[in-house]
Amino acid sequence: MIAALFWLFAGSVIYTYAGYPALLTLLARFRRERGPYPHAEPAVTLLIAAYNEEAEIARKIENSLALDYPREQLQLLIIADGSSDRTPEIVQQYADRGVELLYEAPRRGKMAAINRAIPFVRGEIIVFSDANNRYDANVIRELVAPFADADVGAVSGAKVIEKGDGALGESEGLYWRYESFVKKQESKLAGCTAVAGEVLAIRSDLFESPPDEIINDDTHMGMRIIARGFRIHYAPQARSHERVSQSAQDEIARRARIFAGRYQAITYARSLWPFRRPLALWQLLSHQTLRTLVAVNMVGALVMNILAVLSPSKAKSHKLLRLAAPFNWLLLIFQIVFYIMAWLGGRVDSNSKLGKLVYIPTFLVNSNWAGLIGLYRFVRRRQTTLWQRVGRRTN
Repeated sequence: MIAALFWLFAGSVIYTYAGYPALLTLLARFRRERGPYPHAEPAVTLLIAAYNEEAEIARKIENSLALDYPREQLQLLIIADGSSDRTPEIVQQYADRGVELLYEAPRRGKMAAINRAIPFVRGEIIVFSDANNRYDANVIRELVAPFADADVGAVSGAKVIEKGDGALGESEGLYWRYESFVKKQESKLAGCTAVAGEVLAIRSDLFESPPDEIINDDTHMGMRIIARGFRIHYAPQARSHERVSQSAQDEIARRARIFAGRYQAITYARSLWPFRRPLALWQLLSHQTLRTLVAVNMVGALVMNILAVLSPSKAKSHKLLRLAAPFNWLLLIFQIVFYIMAWLGGRVDSNSKLGKLVYIPTFLVNSNWAGLIGLYRFVRRRQTTLWQRVGRRTN
């Protein structure tokens, strides 16, 4: 039983990070890329939710005004509800350039603000964005083109982490390149199952407001699109640029909230999972659900490995399968070395070659530590739906 549980936990982690992408790549080879799409310029609303973003909002507006899309077809709508700084005042300075502001003093959360903004939307397509990211000039065109396919309900762009922010930035950037690869393969099959909320386009007539208690509004909106029988297309050339969090602890805090929302999404399986579309369901379970459970599986594998050392199996099957000596010790040593490397990664010079090497285990462990924190917060109902702003590097 100990060996069986170990291989269940360890196998799940290996499948999630390596097996699933490998299977996707194999299956995607039998599907051709969609497109090229006909030229189209539908009316688009760029909806930016901004809470206390006085340091970023002007740069975001200038970036939005510089997008390569007909100005008469692009509505720039910024909702700054709850902001107690100069964000509304700064936005108002752009009124003569067509930038629209919605503002109320009470803070009710991001989703409440978005819901309040929806009646003011004029575009056929809504592009959701944050205030601290920067778009490439072609983003809107790349996002709207796949809607030429009637079965496409949403299009997600690519999140790109700017270079030059040390080991944390490089690890975060590597993760998003890996995530981009997975989404490309998914998009060739039943459509991608994860979205980047800061560069997400949805047909306005398909928008559904998530319930008030939802933590990850973008995840919920994307999964509802899938559940209703539509596809989410991944547009890797629609790139949104961000700086990494100011510290590893800030990144853990940011991810913990996201993980709490992912656990919450699992409890909404009845309304969010595409049970009538087996391929889409497999992709969703592999990419979203099992990825969420990696932290639990890592802990489970370590505990079972320790038990296998303390109480070696005497069954007659193969030693590796039953986790008997010497494999129980070898696998435990491997795990211990991995966690030591993760510990060292947070303590050596992150700009050295050694620091960059060992920071990859550090990033993985920190990410999944955030997963455990998120699970605790979700179970204890300590995760608020209000977004606690995490600072990004600026220099």
